[in-house]
Amino acid sequence: MTQVSGPDPRRWWALAAMVASMLVLGFDMTILNVALPTMAQQLGATTGQQQWMADAYVVVFAALMLPAGLLGDRFGRRRMLITGLAVFLAGSLIGALTTSVGAVIAARAVMGIGAAFVMPLALAVLPSLFPAEERTRAVSIVTASSALGLPLGPIIGGFLLNHFWWGSVFLINVPMVAIGITACAFLLPETSDPASPRVDALSTALTAAGLGSLIYGIIEAPTRGWGDAVVVATLVGGAALIAALVARERRVPRPMLDMKLLAHRPFLLNTLAATLVMFILAGLMFVLPQYLQAVLGNDAFGTGLRMLPLMGGLVIAAKAGEPVVRRFGARSTISAGLVVLAFSAFLGSRTTVESGYGFTALWLTVTGLGFGFAMVPAMTAALATLPPDRAGSGSGLLMTVRQVGSAVGIALLGSLLAGVFTDRLDTAGLPGPAADRAGDSVVAAHLVAARLGDSRLAASADSAYVHGMTTVLLVCGAAALVTALLAAALLPGRQGPEPGARDAAGAPVDAADAVDDVDAVNPIDTVDATDA
Repeated sequence: MTQVSGPDPRRWWALAAMVASMLVLGFDMTILNVALPTMAQQLGATTGQQQWMADAYVVVFAALMLPAGLLGDRFGRRRMLITGLAVFLAGSLIGALTTSVGAVIAARAVMGIGAAFVMPLALAVLPSLFPAEERTRAVSIVTASSALGLPLGPIIGGFLLNHFWWGSVFLINVPMVAIGITACAFLLPETSDPASPRVDALSTALTAAGLGSLIYGIIEAPTRGWGDAVVVATLVGGAALIAALVARERRVPRPMLDMKLLAHRPFLLNTLAATLVMFILAGLMFVLPQYLQAVLGNDAFGTGLRMLPLMGGLVIAAKAGEPVVRRFGARSTISAGLVVLAFSAFLGSRTTVESGYGFTALWLTVTGLGFGFAMVPAMTAALATLPPDRAGSGSGLLMTVRQVGSAVGIALLGSLLAGVFTDRLDTAGLPGPAADRAGDSVVAAHLVAARLGDSRLAASADSAYVHGMTTVLLVCGAAALVTALLAAALLPGRQGPEPGARDAAGAPVDAADAVDDVDAVNPIDTVDATDA
């Protein structure tokens, strides 16, 4: 495997390039959310189409990360990273210039292809750049930058929508990605692993088709009904395709989906914890902007600013996370973060139409704290189990599972919201076409109410949407609480050093600096040696 010898003197500049790239991917996960009400109005998009605008990016992103990581391992991580950024740039340009719902969804899918290369390979180059004593800090910085991009998206999108047309939420990527391409070309060393598994076209097809089928069924269910033949067929078919993928990967000698990684408990459980957090956050970031805009009446930029408490809580948690993990261990920190996340969701479920923004700001701040304390330690702990020669495929697997959580969160929680909203909306007395249009989304209901001068319909839409949002928050809170209990029970606990133990320099080892699981430092290498 190609490696650089000794710490690269340009490594911190290279890390800055990675941070810029990850910020773009992070805020593109959410930048469209604040634009969805505007796009729903100008393009006539239904709630299902809005879900696809958000999910097309995430589904393709998740489906292609594993093969993208392997392509980087085999043909050069820097080369594939730059290729991914270029594809992402092309998708952004398509999105900025298009004028139809279908073309927006297609542009988001192209961006997902590019992002699938950038995310795992940005993490995969870190072991080649940083020595072991700096690696955890570097991983934490890159992971936190991706997380920070999520709440930045609505703020940037809101500002752009207030000053430009909705296509500007795509065009903002162009200068950012161009800077990332230049920095990667000049600052990153080329690394590769020619012995990595080949990309399996059939496994890639099974992943994309399985995820796409599952997401389609979940999004269409509120409109067609969960018992509809098409919905049942796509859900069952998606599950069967994913099962076929797992069965195939267990049989092949050099699998694309490395089951040894999934069989290792610390990696698996930390990955699942991070996935659940993304499930909750993605669903929340989908439902909240419409509440702030349609129900509370804020403009796009005002909506972005009103999501700043989420970022504030996240920044506090990211800064405090490292010393907290050193003091209490990753298991305790992750479990506590999930409990805080559950508390914030239950608190948010008390929102009413009359609550106003102050109450929302409170539970958003608490949400940011819980997200930061749960996500960053879980990601860092999972990545710490990966040996350098599996950095691409391992980080690709980790990010794939996490992005699947995002896609399912948007689809499932968005569909739950849509179903509750449609059931609770009072359209009595409206003509059939107007009633159907009002049921598409809260934005559509307000447009119909304004056209007909029907204040009763507008009030019913606000009440129905808030009820749907609080139902989503109750589900999120329950999921976070269950995951917190599982993390506390199953994640490896702290193991202090032996009495009188000393480090490599001969200094006494402080128990506060002990890692969570001595066996988790690099257990996979041990497995490989045994297999060899």
